[in-house]
Amino acid sequence: MRIKTFLGKIGFVSLIFYVQTAVAQEKISGTVRDSKDREAIPGANVVIKETGKGTSTDMSGRFVLEHKGSLPVTLEVSFVGYKTKRLEIKKSGNYTIDLDEDKVMLSEVSVVEQRLSDKQKESALTVEAMDALAIKETPAASFYDGLGSLKGVDLTAASLGFKIINTRGFNSTSPVRSLQIIDGVDNQAPGLNFSLGNFLGASDLDVLNVDIIAGASSAFYGPNAFNGVISMTTKDPFLFPGTSVSFKTGERNLNEIALRHARVFKDKKGNDKVAIKFNAFYLQANDWVADNYSPTEQSERGIKNPGWYDAVNRYGDEQMFDDGQQPRTYPGLDRFYRTGIEEVYLVDYNTRNLKLALSLHHKFSNERELILASNFGYGTTVYQGDNRYSLKDIKFYQNRIEFRKKNKFFIRAYSTNEDAGNSYDAYFTALRMQNALVSDNAWGERYRSFWNSFEANTAQSLPKYPTANWFTERELWLQQYQEYLAYNQDTLRQLHNRNRQRVDQFFGGPLIPGTRQFDSLFTYFTSRTFAEGGTKFFDRSALYHLHGQYEWDVKSYHLVAGGNMRLYVPNSRGNIFSDSMRYDRFVVDTLPNGRLVYDSTALSYNRITNFEFGVYAGIEKKFFEDKHKFNFTIRLDKNQNFPFLLSPALSWVYQIDKLNTLRVSLSSAIRNPTLQDQYLYYNVGRAILLGNLNGVDSLVSPENLQEYLKKNQQGRLEHEFDYYNVAPIRPERVQTAEVGYRTTLFDRLFLDMNYYYSWYQDFIGFNIGLMIQADGQTAIDRVSSVQAYRVAANARDRVTTQGFSVGANYYFWDNYTLTGNYTWNVLNTATDDPIIPAFNTTEHKYNIGLNARDLKLKSTSQNLFGYSVNYRWIQGFLFEGSPQFTGSIDSYDMLDAQANYFVKKWKTTFKLGGTNLLNNKVFMVFGGPRVGRLAYFSAVVDF
Repeated sequence: MRIKTFLGKIGFVSLIFYVQTAVAQEKISGTVRDSKDREAIPGANVVIKETGKGTSTDMSGRFVLEHKGSLPVTLEVSFVGYKTKRLEIKKSGNYTIDLDEDKVMLSEVSVVEQRLSDKQKESALTVEAMDALAIKETPAASFYDGLGSLKGVDLTAASLGFKIINTRGFNSTSPVRSLQIIDGVDNQAPGLNFSLGNFLGASDLDVLNVDIIAGASSAFYGPNAFNGVISMTTKDPFLFPGTSVSFKTGERNLNEIALRHARVFKDKKGNDKVAIKFNAFYLQANDWVADNYSPTEQSERGIKNPGWYDAVNRYGDEQMFDDGQQPRTYPGLDRFYRTGIEEVYLVDYNTRNLKLALSLHHKFSNERELILASNFGYGTTVYQGDNRYSLKDIKFYQNRIEFRKKNKFFIRAYSTNEDAGNSYDAYFTALRMQNALVSDNAWGERYRSFWNSFEANTAQSLPKYPTANWFTERELWLQQYQEYLAYNQDTLRQLHNRNRQRVDQFFGGPLIPGTRQFDSLFTYFTSRTFAEGGTKFFDRSALYHLHGQYEWDVKSYHLVAGGNMRLYVPNSRGNIFSDSMRYDRFVVDTLPNGRLVYDSTALSYNRITNFEFGVYAGIEKKFFEDKHKFNFTIRLDKNQNFPFLLSPALSWVYQIDKLNTLRVSLSSAIRNPTLQDQYLYYNVGRAILLGNLNGVDSLVSPENLQEYLKKNQQGRLEHEFDYYNVAPIRPERVQTAEVGYRTTLFDRLFLDMNYYYSWYQDFIGFNIGLMIQADGQTAIDRVSSVQAYRVAANARDRVTTQGFSVGANYYFWDNYTLTGNYTWNVLNTATDDPIIPAFNTTEHKYNIGLNARDLKLKSTSQNLFGYSVNYRWIQGFLFEGSPQFTGSIDSYDMLDAQANYFVKKWKTTFKLGGTNLLNNKVFMVFGGPRVGRLAYFSAVVDF
């Protein structure tokens, strides 16, 4: 029946087990069904009245209870929307129990409570959840994309295959301030120290629910749970046996197929003993194209400049040249840029993702379980960090062993290994290819000389060339010169294009995509690692983790204690980290264009390891008829390179009545510097990115060097350089105060509100400095070399943020729901500290939606259909990434929708949907692609 079907789908999300082990036991088993249509009821509660011990039915409506003691006993069977049934059990056996619908009891309030996850009900922190029903109804192409419509959640798309989830500000394409776990396992990439979206995650077929815990959570989840935790739970094979297959096709040549198979093996007594679960997922699509050719924030000239400009997604054109402040010598030249190469010719936009997962589950009893699991992820996508990177043929391996007793203890050990495959730095590739022809400085000098030889006379003869006297009327001459440049802009552009072609041809160019020269240089650099003079990554880093926890009750107190250990083992052979001994030797190599290059390579490697551990304990107490719940948790963490750090948390949850809950919390979090913050040594072409475990001495600011170079030769004294040091990196800290309120009004309107205020200290960012080598003794005649470094560093200022969010669900006509949420986040502290990482978060955003489920075309039909529509609006904001990728994101909106139809006879759900149906081409991250419409059609078959 309709009510049973609806509640059955959501009831099994929060199954609760109460069975305890006994020495001599009577076994009571059976099946719970709907009395009208005789269909099984999953998630029904079955309790022995005399002892209070019980269990819940599985997906087939089955249950098993073991009773220590004498018979008869009274069995109470209940489920939301049905009348409770009491049955006297006089002997062990197998029983069939039919429940009658209770229309009076069934209310919208009970539906609301059923849709809340356990974490939402119990946690004092703000928790947003997506259950199995919400995953089915999301208009997004995947459940992970659908998380962006939740209250307080920011979803950023760096590419079609790489999405970032963040909460409460300081968003980044490298989400090191958020923790993402699947079944309690951190799925971060060991070398990057953050998760690559859902690249190594679970498919929609296997996800049971997702909880996003917003804000500081170190006391509960350990270091790096700084701004939030994305916690995914997959389906237990004992509760969800069977086979499911899904197919999906859509725009951008989207093709996806997924398989989930779970099988349960029983012992001779009919008890569940062993289960296996296998998941396979494969996706391929044409990624969104990053083709933003607007000027970067750093470009001193715009699109109309005859000598070109520095474009966002064109690389190698960052170097600006000018006329050497000699406009009379180089008439019309002004400022010009090198040609550059567009990203569309440098990355692989053919997104692919293969995920395989296999797990073996063994039950020693109804409560004790051993799990062996292995996951594999492989594919190609585009990642944006300091540069744009083509993650090509990247691989992840994850293995886990876990022994647990539900709601009592667990001990879990896992390892994650990664292999960068054929991944490379697209931005640096453009620089390497251009410099293979000629260095920037040589190109610029040749451009000037050719201009003077071939174009200067033509430029000088153009209209409005200055008539004032250069020597006696300098200011007037310069004013006329600017008018001359503006008036002849189109003609000067033609001269520049002609001169650019002449210079490129002189040096064996230009580099034209598709030509043999372009392809050979591209292959040469992307097939060689950084240590070999190329742009390919070598990264075979790993992490090893051990975690244990135990829970118990002492009188009316609930206690929790646990601890974890983690070992990072980076392995980049000097390509990313400082794990090379740097015993260099010069190597002479021949480029595909015949040019000789002189490079160096490391002869040996230095093994780096990083160890950290933490312990925690918590106590929970309920007072006054369990309406008040107090919880205190404290955690102590230690990284081998940093001191002990405490993360306490205190919370109070007040269950005012059945419909109203108030929650208050004071929490804290720490974030240990990542492997990159500590050990990075990575040359990106314009600078070397440097980890800062031990501090860096004798740097000069770029502004200080510019001031020095502006002086004449006699005025340049050595002591005029203002050298400064950067202190060693140290962990970040945050404290958050939060209050939330949840209520149901008019039996149909569910509201959830929260407000937070956070204090941040010791932000980890970076400091840009120069190391200068100068000739001379007491006076500097010439700066012989300059090397730019970007050094990991802590901010000196303390900043605060605050925010508010509210979500509302209105249930009407039994099958319809209106949804809406609003989020406000703001950075309170105005600071000019350049080390403070960018807030990168919109101040205002909202979602409005309509959902309909379990509708019938005919009252007698067993087929069901539903639909959902969601509109979201995001206010524009400034996105600050690397210098190349800093700029404004305009306000944008998106309309998403889907319709689904379930054919019971075929056990198949068909779904037609799409995101951004109006095809608004929007930027979610500056430097990333324009994201447009993605329409799709899918079919899910449950055997």
